[in-house]
Amino acid sequence: MAFPAASRQRISRRTVLASGAAGAIIGIRPKRAGAVQPIEMQLGWIGGGNQLGEVAAQQLGYFREEGLDLKIVPGGPNNDGVAAVASGRSAVGQVSSSPSLMLAVSQDLPVRCFAVSAQKHPYAFFSLGKNPVHAPVDLKGKKVGVQATGVVLLRALLARNGMALHDVQVVTIGSDMMPIMTGQVDVVTGWLTNTTALKVLGPDRVTLRLWDAGVRLYANPYYATPETVATQRDALARFLRASARGWGYAYANRDKAVELLVKQYPNLSAADERAAADVMLDYCFDEHTKAGGYGTMDPAVWQEQIELYAGLGQFAKRTPKVEEVMTLDILNATEAGRPRIG
Repeated sequence: MAFPAASRQRISRRTVLASGAAGAIIGIRPKRAGAVQPIEMQLGWIGGGNQLGEVAAQQLGYFREEGLDLKIVPGGPNNDGVAAVASGRSAVGQVSSSPSLMLAVSQDLPVRCFAVSAQKHPYAFFSLGKNPVHAPVDLKGKKVGVQATGVVLLRALLARNGMALHDVQVVTIGSDMMPIMTGQVDVVTGWLTNTTALKVLGPDRVTLRLWDAGVRLYANPYYATPETVATQRDALARFLRASARGWGYAYANRDKAVELLVKQYPNLSAADERAAADVMLDYCFDEHTKAGGYGTMDPAVWQEQIELYAGLGQFAKRTPKVEEVMTLDILNATEAGRPRIG
């Protein structure tokens, strides 16, 4: 999945409020006596493997046991998920990468992260064994194939390791890996979870993870508006408990979870999703979730991200404060109900 363009997040607060839901929380409708409470989750992409846990929780009845009726709303290039949540059209959202929320808050959009799905970002730089890039310093002089939206991640990696963009040759590519196979570039970028696209690189693939190179970002963060966090805390807690339970089920029952996923999204390949599930689940559960449970996150990591992006000049309007970008309230409220696996 591509890193979202920063420009998509640079929407004025006026635009969001003019979209028809200024201050209203319509993504969570009131619960009638004896009825489940509808709740919408807005994605930043078309539904797929990133919702493995939510789909399992849906089909196994975990959300209904929490009194919720979850609707997963797909995103896409013409559907700005952050604006949909900020305006109140959906109660909960999920974007691919944590900087999207920092950038949105810096533009005064009312969004706040309350949990993260992947503890470490699976974005990486891939090279071949005949011309390997094992460490950031090995990038010097190389042709790096990157999507336009990922250039900031390359800049971040270089800055973290005492280099600048002029130390490499940037080549804009699409989402496939063929440019490295044809010799147009020395390095390509992408998500480790995109196992289908990575097959072409073969067994001698060399991987340099963004996280290991010093750029610590979260992937697939959950977010809501500060108003929703304050006034619908119980609903968000029930949502997170059900989601976490679904992800815990997926971790222990991978074949069955993928079967449920493909049942809901029949356009997906079961074999491809099964391979991707193993990779994604390793990012969703590690030593941090063993200690803090699924969805946990560290304010220090968020602060580090803010400082890095500020240093790269990414905040055109203002630099957000960490407490504006994330909250531990929902994690604290669900501490006993999120699986501790790692």
